[in-house]
Amino acid sequence: MDQSIAPLQEKQRLIWIDAARGFAVFGIFIVNLPTFNGPYFLYGNGMNYWGEGEPGIWQAIIDIFFQASFYSLFSFLFGFGMQIIFENLRNKGISPRKTMARRQVLLLVVGIVHAFIIWYGDILISYSIVGFLLLLFMYRKNITLVVWSICLLFIPALLLTGLLYLARDYMTLVNAAAIEASYQSFGAGSWNDIFRQNLTNWLYSNDIFNLLFTVANLLPIFLIGVIFARKKWLHDLQAHHHTLRTIWVLSFVLFIVFKAGPYLMGNPLWLSIMQDTLGGTSSAIFYVVSISLIYKKIPSILDKFAYVGKMALSNYLFQSVIGVLLFYSIGFGLYGDLNPFQTILVAFIVFPVQIVLSYLWLKKFKRGPLEWVWRSLTYRSNLANKRKV
Repeated sequence: MDQSIAPLQEKQRLIWIDAARGFAVFGIFIVNLPTFNGPYFLYGNGMNYWGEGEPGIWQAIIDIFFQASFYSLFSFLFGFGMQIIFENLRNKGISPRKTMARRQVLLLVVGIVHAFIIWYGDILISYSIVGFLLLLFMYRKNITLVVWSICLLFIPALLLTGLLYLARDYMTLVNAAAIEASYQSFGAGSWNDIFRQNLTNWLYSNDIFNLLFTVANLLPIFLIGVIFARKKWLHDLQAHHHTLRTIWVLSFVLFIVFKAGPYLMGNPLWLSIMQDTLGGTSSAIFYVVSISLIYKKIPSILDKFAYVGKMALSNYLFQSVIGVLLFYSIGFGLYGDLNPFQTILVAFIVFPVQIVLSYLWLKKFKRGPLEWVWRSLTYRSNLANKRKV
């Protein structure tokens, strides 16, 4: 293989982007933990992640600051990274599409294994599919990306919000049979029961309607990440400080309006689409800009997150393995047993362990184990990974 076809060298990485990616891994775990603990997020329309009754303060905190914000942040960074890879290949005179398409196929394989063997809440399959659509935009002008991202964010969200409002008095809030089946399979079932329930849950949450909605949700955030990478706004923080401050203020205002604003109206279910799409995107941009600006001033605070971010794929799957072992019957069997505080506490116990493990791994290796396999197969070369002593 031509040695010029290779991923970015370590010295070319933007540490604050790695820190943002590590922060996203932490936030995604916070959101995923209630779905490991019980079936109510999926089959109770998300009204109360821990069962029936009024949701408490912990759910409000997750809903405002975490739900839809961190997969949006991860999506932004995915698009940002795709543009950097694209530029790296093209600058070396290499046609990027084949290499990037191979990268997406490999991600799809990992996602399938994750979704059906480990946990149905996988996001990698969606990233792979929507990532193929993103390849169609890599040669387009910025204005094209801006128009598509605005249209995909606003038009479906407004239409669906209108439909939900009209149907607000007829929406079924709880699927009792599916909740019971999840308790039987995940809480008391065999490995085969868990496998079958994973398949059932994945098919339920990825029907054709949800697939179209996922495309309309992820693709515009990917495109926004591409625009940021093209403009180099997060490459040179000093040169683009004024622009970043403006984006920070605007995204913060939209974050508050769309994420916290619905609570002034009792947080009705029909506003959830606007809250997740527009609010989630705004909060993701706010988070990534905030992290970048904080890193510029006080890098030592965020360095620890960067260790996790450098091996985000490995850490994301590690969290799923931990979730299955803690909550499902094949492990400690805590399914449905933890209250909101205990559920969230798991993240604050596991994530520091991930920081330490990531630090120790990266002292000896350049990339995480899955990152090394992914990149080696993407670039069709056995990339050197062990650090020289």
